[in-house]
Amino acid sequence: MAKASSAKTSSNKRRRTKAPAEYKASYDEMLDWYREMLLIRRFEEKAGQLYGMGLIGGFCHLYIGQEAVVVGVQAAMQKGDQVITGYRDHGHMLACGIDGKEVMAELTGREGGISRGKGGSMHMFSVEHDFYGGHGIVGAQVSLGAGLAFANKYRGNDNVSIAYFGDGAANQGQVYESFNMAKLWNLPILFIIENNQYAMGTSVNRATGAGDFSKRGDSFNIPGMQVNGMNVLEVKAAADQALEHIRSGNGPMVMEIKTYRYRGHSMSDPAKYRSKDEVQKMKAENDPIDQLKERLLESGKIDEAGLKEIDKDVKALVKEQAEFAQTSPEPDPKELYTDILI
Repeated sequence: MAKASSAKTSSNKRRRTKAPAEYKASYDEMLDWYREMLLIRRFEEKAGQLYGMGLIGGFCHLYIGQEAVVVGVQAAMQKGDQVITGYRDHGHMLACGIDGKEVMAELTGREGGISRGKGGSMHMFSVEHDFYGGHGIVGAQVSLGAGLAFANKYRGNDNVSIAYFGDGAANQGQVYESFNMAKLWNLPILFIIENNQYAMGTSVNRATGAGDFSKRGDSFNIPGMQVNGMNVLEVKAAADQALEHIRSGNGPMVMEIKTYRYRGHSMSDPAKYRSKDEVQKMKAENDPIDQLKERLLESGKIDEAGLKEIDKDVKALVKEQAEFAQTSPEPDPKELYTDILI
């Protein structure tokens, strides 16, 4: 009996992969990632404003606080890798290189939107940028991501499918069906659990009996890794390691990226289930943009004035995107009959 227990422990250790140290980024890399994260934040802040003005309808889920996750992972990807995610998707789209004008216009339901105004906040799509949604059904994107990985393996290319989902979606049954098939067929997919600590209004501590999401693939022999998602340099290093593992033919991997969302689950959520002090403490001690800002200042190659100039440029760009979204025409009624599969 003791031998069996020992073997089990050893097996678990083999499946758990230790996250590497921070990626040693150049000054130019850090500056690029700083700008990307700042663009996502300012974009989302503006989206929140437009929602409050009644210019964005339906649901709207903001990515504020989680910027380092998608920017760090995207920095490790290669051309042809696919991204698929849930309904908190604006940041992922911007990181994929999609024009912010098209994303903002989609939020306002205009013809100039990436889905011609028919998708809204939760259902955006761009094959051109290898972005496969934006999905409103909790956890549904995980199975679709496994399908993308199957296509990559079938075609014999070197691409990896990256499927993002949250800590709430991690408790959905189809996630584990996807894990099983991905391991059974040794598919090239990286399952990323963005653990932002709250599944809608429920703390992760109250929603699951197994709080270490990096171990969720253990029973399928899928290795896992836990990463600090508030540090873009740690995310980049971990994503590099995970994608190299998968591209080497080792099959799927689970990565839990621990992050934090500053706003409510959606714009209609007042977030009364947590204290303002909790949010403020996280911002003050762990903000991903402020952390990278300090690294840039320490480099001595840029000062506060230079960083303020970048922020000014980003705000001007987002203002331009918002103006485009408000002036783009409404979709032609004929759009009701396009993109329909019969």
